[in-house]
Amino acid sequence: MNAVTHTTADTAVDTAVDTAAVPAGTDVLIVGAGPTGLALALDLARHGVRALVVERSAALFPGSRGKGIQPRTQEVFDDLGVLDALRAGGGTYPVGMIWKDGQRQGEHRMFDEVEATEADPYAGFALMVPQWRTQEILYARLTELGGGVAFGRELVGLAQDADGVTASFASGAPVRARYAVAADGGRSAVRRALGITMTGETVDPAPAMVADIRVTGLDRDNWHFFPPTEAGPGLQGGFLGICPLPHTEDFQLAAGFADPSAEPDLSLDGIRKLVATRTHLSADDVTEVRWASEFRPRAAMADRFRDGRVFLAGDAAHVHSPAGGQGLNTSVQDAYNLAWKLAAVLRGSAPAALLDSYEEERMPVAAQMLGLSTGVHRGEVRRGAATQQLGLGYRGSALAVETRTDLSKEALRAGDRAPDGTRSGTRLFDAFRGPHWTLLTVGSTDTEVPDLPGVRTVRFPAYEAYGTGVFLVRPDGYVGWAGEPGGSGEPARGLAEYAARAGVL
Repeated sequence: MNAVTHTTADTAVDTAVDTAAVPAGTDVLIVGAGPTGLALALDLARHGVRALVVERSAALFPGSRGKGIQPRTQEVFDDLGVLDALRAGGGTYPVGMIWKDGQRQGEHRMFDEVEATEADPYAGFALMVPQWRTQEILYARLTELGGGVAFGRELVGLAQDADGVTASFASGAPVRARYAVAADGGRSAVRRALGITMTGETVDPAPAMVADIRVTGLDRDNWHFFPPTEAGPGLQGGFLGICPLPHTEDFQLAAGFADPSAEPDLSLDGIRKLVATRTHLSADDVTEVRWASEFRPRAAMADRFRDGRVFLAGDAAHVHSPAGGQGLNTSVQDAYNLAWKLAAVLRGSAPAALLDSYEEERMPVAAQMLGLSTGVHRGEVRRGAATQQLGLGYRGSALAVETRTDLSKEALRAGDRAPDGTRSGTRLFDAFRGPHWTLLTVGSTDTEVPDLPGVRTVRFPAYEAYGTGVFLVRPDGYVGWAGEPGGSGEPARGLAEYAARAGVL
């Protein structure tokens, strides 16, 4: 992806090059300060893990690229303590408006309606937040927890041995850490250093452009769509949409090109010409280009997500078409899955084998989301329930242990996302919030459960989203172990063994 940055966002935090000494005793080195790396560092900080984020750029990414935050990721950000800030800095997606010859042709609904429920409180909508703002909010929360980012550190070498990883940089001292995570994007230097290949397909052979612009002559109440028009070489064909970005003066422009040989012009004059050609607006209506990038939509996944003590996450592991808003969301959830596992192994409460479950759990999800993104891009899948990621889970994982029998097809099982709900003043998401495990008993007042050190114990009345049972909920909000209710200690069958293997104790 080629990009041109013309200015930075007005509200950008001060992220000047940080050449401070690397803290001694780094547990996890995270390469890349995008949403993946920042979310991972933030979550590790909650667990007390000493992590260092290094970023080759001098500041945080300035563009709006990944602007959609799906309901499942909103749940993750709720747990990480940043959802309120994201809601304050974001908004809902506006209704689409189709234009032709300068006239409004009618509304276009981008999303199928999905109603929020008690179990799925954020299912009503995807939240729109420009990526630069999401990163600023994650960065601010990370610094609150004592973490930070070393900017201006371009990775040029990586070596590992039985005890750790050593990274070298174009400038500055090497960094030694016990583990490393590649969160450095689709052209990951870490992935290349490891020799890990990516397998995939070109979703669209023609290029596309995304840019943050300022433009007059369009309202901010609609996402404006313009059908393809005939024009000169390099400008014809393809979609063009202009979407207002909440709480800014900016719009995000997205455009496709029918000619595979086209080379989009990212300059102010080039974007003015494109807009004047494909819309009823004049070139002078585009007053500023703040950031711009061109790319060719593709879907690709790394052949493995782990190499010894190094893990791949986010775009370093899987590259999506931007259609459907799955890339950033899948990436953040990679980080959320990996953080608690690294923390458990580093503190010595779980065997190193626990880390094998990261690739086991996240590769199938990434493959599924790549297929979904491609389907949305090609018009084969509607945005709606499928793109909200609430139905994703890990039932086939070695960490999903279901000891109950005679369950209905619809029953909540080990490996599923743990739903929300409120009874008698207790909200489940409040009980789950934090880096701990939760032992939840639903619908049986006389069930005996063991007292597990560091595990929050919650008793909850009968609730249809769970049925009845005893559920050990992981720090990332999925049911790890599930047992029968009862008063004889039966629900504890296999629980101690599971707790030791998963790093609960």
